[in-house]
Amino acid sequence: MTQMGTALRQTAADGALVDGALVDGALVDGAVAAGTAAGGTAAGDATDVLVGGVQAAGELGLSRSEFARAVQLGIVRAGPRTLSGTVRYARAELDRVRSVAGPPGALRERVETVAGAQAAAEVVGVGPSRFTRLARCGHVTPVGYRINRYRAVVWLYLSAELRNFAVREPGMLRGIAPPADRELMAAKADLRPRMWRGRHVGLLLRRTADPWERAAVLASVLPEGELLEAVPDPAERIVLAALGPPPPYGHPQVPAAAAVATVLLTAGPPDEVHWYRTSLDFALAGARGQSKSTGERGPT
Repeated sequence: MTQMGTALRQTAADGALVDGALVDGALVDGAVAAGTAAGGTAAGDATDVLVGGVQAAGELGLSRSEFARAVQLGIVRAGPRTLSGTVRYARAELDRVRSVAGPPGALRERVETVAGAQAAAEVVGVGPSRFTRLARCGHVTPVGYRINRYRAVVWLYLSAELRNFAVREPGMLRGIAPPADRELMAAKADLRPRMWRGRHVGLLLRRTADPWERAAVLASVLPEGELLEAVPDPAERIVLAALGPPPPYGHPQVPAAAAVATVLLTAGPPDEVHWYRTSLDFALAGARGQSKSTGERGPT
């Protein structure tokens, strides 16, 4: 079976959403999937027991949102999905995470987030206006977002990363802004959406080695016009859309707020668009070459 065939089979049954976070898909053979769906194990070994997301979060001492963040960051790896599409987590994986987590509460500290400039500034030890400048100029990268009732974007930051930044760059926390920052602020630049997209795409690419799924990740952030030019074959666009990642954890369901958030998922500056376009061209060349090497034309 080719990678492309595997990817196509995974589209319906192995989508990649668990508690709103993207995770690795996995094609499971009938015996394993049937055993999982029935609440059993693949081989009867206790280490092969699969549990749901709520139970997995509880066993790791995390809330649902914290667990979703741990999955997003690749700290917790998802197991195979059941025939109904529900994501499960292997007992062995939970044991592994606990074994490397460190002291009690260390795992929670790794996934703890703060929302907005005020809260983030308190962690760093500066005023909100200075933190906003640091974030807009790309010195710290958001890990997520939410849309408030005024349809404004509220960026989320990992507390641990903010603390590390304060230790690593004490000079950025005081004194006047460097010339590069002053230039960016004069141009009213805001690198937060771009920095977040780069992080988001990077995390998604780390979760799969399948060439068509990797291409789908890159295609998902391109503007429609660029995607049409990059992928003129309608059949290939259908495949990329089917394999594309779902919205990230925290993406709103209310249409008005979702419309605001959706803009964050699309590359904007020309040089950013060019980078993703070039990366997609490279990924597609590899994907097409692999499918042709087996005598099959992948997307048809």
